[in-house]
Amino acid sequence: MASPPHPASAPGGPALVDVARASASVQEVARVMGAHFLDKQEIIRLMLVSAIAGEHMVIVGPPGTAKSAMVGMFAKLVDARYFEYLLTRFTEPNELFGPVDIAAFRDGRYTRRIENMLPSAEIVFLDEIFKSSSAILNSLLHVINERKFANGPTVVQVPLISLFAASNEVPNDDSLGAMFDRFLLRVLSDNLDSYHFGELMQKGIALEVARMTGKGDVLKPILSARDLRTLQASFDRFMVFPDDFLAKYKGLIFQIRSEGVSVSDRRAVKLLKLFAASAVFDGRTRVHDGDFFVLRHIWNNLDQVELLAEIVNPVVDAYYREHPAERRFIGPQASLDDLLAELNLIRELLTSGTELSDIQMFSQLKNLSEIKAALAAMPSDTSTRMLREVDQLLETVFASSKFGL
Repeated sequence: MASPPHPASAPGGPALVDVARASASVQEVARVMGAHFLDKQEIIRLMLVSAIAGEHMVIVGPPGTAKSAMVGMFAKLVDARYFEYLLTRFTEPNELFGPVDIAAFRDGRYTRRIENMLPSAEIVFLDEIFKSSSAILNSLLHVINERKFANGPTVVQVPLISLFAASNEVPNDDSLGAMFDRFLLRVLSDNLDSYHFGELMQKGIALEVARMTGKGDVLKPILSARDLRTLQASFDRFMVFPDDFLAKYKGLIFQIRSEGVSVSDRRAVKLLKLFAASAVFDGRTRVHDGDFFVLRHIWNNLDQVELLAEIVNPVVDAYYREHPAERRFIGPQASLDDLLAELNLIRELLTSGTELSDIQMFSQLKNLSEIKAALAAMPSDTSTRMLREVDQLLETVFASSKFGL
């Protein structure tokens, strides 16, 4: 039987259609979650990227920053066997891996009943993971690394797709280093700043009313574990990287290492899966420089968060300035943060003195018009201020010699 055509050589073929369909489902999950959680778009995207790539992610932040709520909603939108647990230093292994099978024990066999427990789950969330005992952490390492669980004399294949964890703080105990290292992505979730306070109050009031009255949205699965496994089974088609992309990646990794951020060779290889998954999220079969945003989230301590942003952001921003049609802003579904980020990029481009072609200029005018329409659909003091900024930019463009009347 002939092998299936490569997506790059068969435009419009079945592989591309599958990617487009999967991307639409993935983006719908992100849209629904983004409508509920303010200023968490990048965290949500990274959750889905992790699931597509079959990797793991830890969210670090103070209490009350929606860490567990985001994973909980993700689990409702993805049709998969789900297990969650809040860990403490008193948590016993049987609470995660299942109770001892008494009948088997009487026959001299020490096994656990793992049905509906962590070893049988496809999506797992462990809150305060670094507070658990060494016995639990050692068992978890085997599950995370090998997707296997030793159930007595039998080694069970674990169907785990992704394990999400949360912690109020970054572990500073060397004994926790092995576990922390297994999370390819480390994401910071912090309290919102004053810029978002008004919208936070509006969303918070609506949420509390929905909880009290029972009139909240009924969430139904949009994506399934089977969809994710189908993507992963075809992942060889996406793990193809242009030479210029790898050359730029090499430069970024060695610059990151030179600044004291440890990135092992193993992690450097596994990160390629996340770049490919980011492309799939967008419906692409090939990576581009915008996918390097993932590297903002490979820090080992909080002091490195800003440092990584300073290294990675110029590369990502430059790509979207040169390829505005590939920006991630999506019309009326964008949040104020998406719109503000896009507006800042356009302002920087238009005021930088860079000579733009007619096509580039008209593209930016189109982007500004889309932003203006999206802002008009979400009336607030913030959107009103941003609308004035858009009008000022439009005036600047039309006052130029090329577009002046």
